[in-house]
Amino acid sequence: MSDGNAVLPWLVIRQDHNGNRYRVGRYATRTEAQEVADRLDSQGQEHLYVVERTAATPQSG
Repeated sequence: MSDGNAVLPWLVIRQDHNGNRYRVGRYATRTEAQEVADRLDSQGQEHLYVVERTAATPQSG
């Protein structure tokens, strides 16, 4: 089985105080992504971590 076709529609995004946004990771479920965002947020840094769903894209193949 290959993970090459895994569907990971949930993103964790870090936003800094200047408004710059960086993708931290992709996850299969919203719950998983939210747990990561909460864990990162609890570290006390001055970044905002948010969970977003990616836009649906047609699958090729």
